Amino acid sequence: MKQIIKNLTREWKIRPRKNLGQNFLINPEILEVISGAAELTKSDTVLEIGAGTGVLTEMLSQKAYRVTAVELDEKLVLGLQKKFSAYPNVKIVKGDFLQLSLTDLVNSGTLISEKSKVVANLPYYITSPIILKLLNHTKLFERLVILVQKEVAERIVSAPGCKNYGAFSVAVQYFSDPEIIAFVPPEAFWPQPKVDSAVVRVLIRKIPRVQPLDEKMFFSVVRGGFAKRRKTIFRALVMAGKIFPELALVKEESIKRILTEVGVDSKRRAETLTLEEFSKIADAIVLERGDLNGDEGNDVY
Repeated sequence: MKQIIKNLTREWKIRPRKNLGQNFLINPEILEVISGAAELTKSDTVLEIGAGTGVLTEMLSQKAYRVTAVELDEKLVLGLQKKFSAYPNVKIVKGDFLQLSLTDLVNSGTLISEKSKVVANLPYYITSPIILKLLNHTKLFERLVILVQKEVAERIVSAPGCKNYGAFSVAVQYFSDPEIIAFVPPEAFWPQPKVDSAVVRVLIRKIPRVQPLDEKMFFSVVRGGFAKRRKTIFRALVMAGKIFPELALVKEESIKRILTEVGVDSKRRAETLTLEEFSKIADAIVLERGDLNGDEGNDVY
């Protein structure tokens, strides 16, 4: 497969671009792992982000009802459009996914709410922003099956008390049930990245893992707690008022009292707190302030 892709890139007159994180998957066994984790049926619509040379796109098109493949590189887009011109169920979209309107894709009939799946070898340099954007549109997707850097995969599934556990872990686990399916060596790509990779399956939850009174406050508490992760949760939340408006009006003595009321030792660090504990803290702050922001439906992270 490596030689096939090399020949294709020569035909399309392109070279892998490091600044776009272009490491093309050349291992057919990993393609099968990704496809299997997606559990595709002929009723599924699929969104692929970073289509590259289209090897994954082609496999997806054989198993799904419709595939929308997003690609930023103009030369790759031209090659993909030529390659899939005879595939009625494949649509190539040129653009930056982070600037793309998912709502427009739904309105155009490209994606079907609650039945679409994301299957992608994500560009490593913008993996986290892509995942967070997808999680802010969870009503559109049933699952994500993504190939990411191993370090990012470990952050996604990390539990409280682990060194990789952080605000990103909380955000993903709030909206979904993530699982590492397989680890992927550098040799599975051309050119080879300098890091190991992993296939992660992210099953979107119909109901978030916890139900805070105010999602925006919940994520402000989470991000505030981790903003100074070497500080205690008490000190981190006191300092977070300078960054997050939702916490600005909460006095120091109130934070200390709230932590005591919800049973969280003020000397603990954010990396030890569960989602349930973050939610209890956020709810207590909301009740302390006596208001609800009502941000349901907006980006919360």
